[in-house]
Amino acid sequence: MAYSQVIRSPLDVLHDAWYMTFFPTAQYIARGSRKRRRSHIVPIMLGCALTAGAIVLIAYLLWPTWGAGASSSPARLPVSIGATVFNVPTAAIRMKIQRHSGPQERVDLSFAFPSLEPPDAPKHVSADTVEETMQPIDRIFLSIAAHHDALAPDTRVRTIYPRYLEQASTLVQDGLTMRAFRDGTPYSNEDLFFANSPNLSARCTRDAATPGMCLSERRIDAADLTFRFPRSWLAQWRGVANAMDRLTAQLQGPRG
Repeated sequence: MAYSQVIRSPLDVLHDAWYMTFFPTAQYIARGSRKRRRSHIVPIMLGCALTAGAIVLIAYLLWPTWGAGASSSPARLPVSIGATVFNVPTAAIRMKIQRHSGPQERVDLSFAFPSLEPPDAPKHVSADTVEETMQPIDRIFLSIAAHHDALAPDTRVRTIYPRYLEQASTLVQDGLTMRAFRDGTPYSNEDLFFANSPNLSARCTRDAATPGMCLSERRIDAADLTFRFPRSWLAQWRGVANAMDRLTAQLQGPRG
């Protein structure tokens, strides 16, 4: 072997040392960068998947329920509100999140009038046909909520409302009387309607850009029932009063 092939120059030694040091380091850095990119992508993908799942779950729970045939749930559910038990038609419950038996703080219902059956599914309305499809409300809405010892509805009618009412009263039709609330009071632009046979007490907004609506309340043990219906229905006020009585009796079920 030639002497020139055995003896290596200092430059050759430095080159080999640089190559053995730098090249593995560069490979390690490249592998680390790829791992870091992968480690960032995985949590992002997991977060997106969890967010999408949560949105789907919330939309499912809050989607209104209208049709009786849309669910395999029982026809009626025993619901305890403020320790008072009500037998609630499942199809009448307006939100899926409330469609379960057992204790609840509040449940919101709607019934077709005058049949008092759970309403049918709503018709599809597009932006082009919304004005053509506007129809009078054909439902009576009912909210049942625990009152937590708040002022009873009949007490409010006897002791609170008179402070804000005009002195004059108007006989609307046979048996139904109206008194207007004074301007500048908490109930301005509203009127109070009341009758004795059948019993009815309703606070109603006046017709304006939107039709007036009426609110009628009653207390059953530990729960307050709040009925809402169009003011125009007062033209048949006896039928409305009887409908609220019938719904109250049906929801309570047999009394032991």
